[in-house]
Amino acid sequence: MRTFRMGGVHPADKKISQNAQIEKLPIPKMVYISMGQHLGAPAAPCVQVGDKVKVGQLIGTPTGFVSAPVHSSVSGTVKSIGMVNDLAKRPVNTITIEVEGDEWVDTIDRTDTIVRDITLDQKQIVERIKECGVVGLGGATFPTNVKLSPPPTAKPTCVIINGAECEPYLTSDYRVMMEMPEQVLIGGTILMKALGVNKCYVGIEENKPEAIKKLSALAPKYPGVEIVPLKKKYPQGGEKQLIDAVIGKKVPSMGLPVDTGAVVQNVGTAFAVYEAVQKNKPLFEGIMTVTGDCAKTQRNFVHRVGTPLSFIMEYSGGIPEDAAKIISGGPMMGKAVSNIDAPTLKGTSSILYLTSAQTERKPESNCIRCGKCVAACPMGLEPYLLNKLGRASRMDELEEHHVYDCIECGCCSFTCPAYIPLLDTIRLSKAAVMKIMKSRPKK
Repeated sequence: MRTFRMGGVHPADKKISQNAQIEKLPIPKMVYISMGQHLGAPAAPCVQVGDKVKVGQLIGTPTGFVSAPVHSSVSGTVKSIGMVNDLAKRPVNTITIEVEGDEWVDTIDRTDTIVRDITLDQKQIVERIKECGVVGLGGATFPTNVKLSPPPTAKPTCVIINGAECEPYLTSDYRVMMEMPEQVLIGGTILMKALGVNKCYVGIEENKPEAIKKLSALAPKYPGVEIVPLKKKYPQGGEKQLIDAVIGKKVPSMGLPVDTGAVVQNVGTAFAVYEAVQKNKPLFEGIMTVTGDCAKTQRNFVHRVGTPLSFIMEYSGGIPEDAAKIISGGPMMGKAVSNIDAPTLKGTSSILYLTSAQTERKPESNCIRCGKCVAACPMGLEPYLLNKLGRASRMDELEEHHVYDCIECGCCSFTCPAYIPLLDTIRLSKAAVMKIMKSRPKK
């Protein structure tokens, strides 16, 4: 069974919501749809206050090559356009819509029939994915059409569908594979056609045996699709680590994943691609997990983008009394929620409740040069050294030691016996170095 070759750790799975089937979350009375919910330039509103909108209607247009359109997730009246705080209390341009019924645009195929025949050609597929606002749902929310338009020097040879879901607690991707397996494989076939390749690997970790079994039984129907069981190891869901695990190639420093010939897309993205191309459905719904050891119930929901997190929390039984911290995402790479009224985004993957015992930071002690952080780093970096250089603001040396290659997975902090918050320092240092590098005149 395959895995990536360098570093990694083994946190407890905690997949306690894995048997919770996907439910449709009720539609709230008001949604707040952000224009900045994808990597790149925010979308620009193309509706006005007072306009009536339908589900699936375009309300935000892309403003650059790396940008994505935004569609209404509800039908109703546009009440306001302006700044609304996100989960970190940062103001983001947002369209607020008061819900009135649930009227969809008539171009969306709302039937449950699985559409297997792909009638669009290569260019039409990429254009449809762009028009439907599909972005990567594995964390970065990079516009999918851009990823499917590699530079002329790149030569894609395969698609890799990321079904690793290596973060503890998260189970939304697992439920997609269990409940919509054929749509995921059709999505993979569409992605192959979009890139002009004839091979698609679906990488799934061994702690999801039922998903491996289900997709393996269906894969023979789809030429070129191969299910690849993987050893359980974090951060195998990282793009570079998954490529290494599946095809045994390493992404060069400062290089693109496509330099290895592989284009990686998340399971959720493959499903969104299926819905866009085969059903003409824009990405205005997401699938997320509500979980935690102290959570009153374990749930997986289909949510309308723009739903307040507080609405989801209340519907799920409320915030547990012993929850000390709320995380959006997983415990390793997720972000703390400072504003529970923040709206969901296309890439929202979870609400995770953690107790004080799970979040308490132990007192930091001196580094003993044990090398555990070096052994754990999946990028081959020296976290103890980057931490030292970062605390001393030695930017030139940080660049020389490739701080920009850090994927911010947290393996170093997870494994440090001295409880040094290595990732905190490295993340800040990386941002500072990247800012310096981008400010330099291009050659």
